[in-house]
Amino acid sequence: MGLMLRSGLGLDPWDVFHQGLQRTAGLSVGAWVTICGALVLLLWIPLRQRPGLGTVANVLMIGAAMDLTLRVVGTPGPLPARIALMAGAIVLNGLATGLYIGARFGPGPRDGLMTGLNRRTGRSLRLIRTGIELTVLAAGVLLGGTAGVGTVAYALAIGPLAQIFLPWCTVPTAAQTARKG
Repeated sequence: MGLMLRSGLGLDPWDVFHQGLQRTAGLSVGAWVTICGALVLLLWIPLRQRPGLGTVANVLMIGAAMDLTLRVVGTPGPLPARIALMAGAIVLNGLATGLYIGARFGPGPRDGLMTGLNRRTGRSLRLIRTGIELTVLAAGVLLGGTAGVGTVAYALAIGPLAQIFLPWCTVPTAAQTARKG
């Protein structure tokens, strides 16, 4: 997430929102990642979603990791370097998605909101996720967040990348291990 911001070529929808909040209300982008993650967890209550260790870790660590990345990584000048930074960030985000879902420690706040709304409303995951993403993207742009080619690239690539990485990163259940052994 921090690498995408440093590329200056556009952010994923939630980070457009987080950056817009930072530009409007202060605090760091990472602080807004953490605050919004915690607020989204409050939306889980009426949905009867249960957080896991991974859910809590997501809220506490992702924003801090973003702020650390922004402190350590400078903004590259030439466009090819910025494109490489953006592409690397999207691939790493796909890998991270596979890792945290595959670990089976609980969804991140935003994914849990999606699955909770799906379960409560019966609407498709695709429709719910698209609605959430478009809502936070529009709000972020209105608040001054950066949308661009990186936003489009992220939207097109994150699903396929997660699908590629998830089988490599998924921890087998006890039943799956027993069947193999």
